[in-house]
Amino acid sequence: MKIAIIGYGKMGQSIEQIAQGRGHNVIYKTNEKPNLSQAKQADVAIEFSIPEAAFDNISECIKNQIPVISGTTGWLDQFEDVARLVEKNHSKFLYASNFSIGVNLFFKLNSMLAQMMKTQKEYKVDISEIHHLEKKDAPSGTAISLAEQIIEHTNYKSWSHPPKAKNSKDIPIKAFREKGIFGTHEISYRSEIDDIEIKHTAHNRKGFALGAVLASEWIVNQKNHGCFNMNDVLNI
Repeated sequence: MKIAIIGYGKMGQSIEQIAQGRGHNVIYKTNEKPNLSQAKQADVAIEFSIPEAAFDNISECIKNQIPVISGTTGWLDQFEDVARLVEKNHSKFLYASNFSIGVNLFFKLNSMLAQMMKTQKEYKVDISEIHHLEKKDAPSGTAISLAEQIIEHTNYKSWSHPPKAKNSKDIPIKAFREKGIFGTHEISYRSEIDDIEIKHTAHNRKGFALGAVLASEWIVNQKNHGCFNMNDVLNI
């Protein structure tokens, strides 16, 4: 598989290492606006840039019939525009707020727990996340995905960062930035009697990089065009 990496920071470098270890060839990599004439020979583009550049990067790949996966967060207000481009160009796009296999299993657990807690009115939920100092957006895309899952299955209406008053119908999200933290997400249901907590902690970038490469392998072999996510890749 020939890969173009758009966003060659620490994550891009980890993806390259994992991809090469699995026998793939990185034919193009950049930290700047991509040159699609050089990347056109790629079987897939892996996009891990910055929120301000993500939409343009993804759109150009789609228009040039390059299947693209993206893990950049903070741009999703333009997701429907991307979906329309995918349909118009009969292309393939896969987005995940987090490519880690463990996090996607955590998403599934979070959804199941939210369904169980819907009728337990005495419990109030909150979310906390910790990331490294270089992370641009807060709260993280993963934390937002977790909140949206809970909203889907409970009576909460939205999420808030910074947190609002305790009696709010919003799910409060606390975001912290600390040196050397790769990603920690915790969901807590609290009552006067007890607390119920689930937590995922990433120890390094390898899980995210491996998931991105697995998603790339999957989308290259996907015969249908459209927008996909990690549930499709993992069949969960």
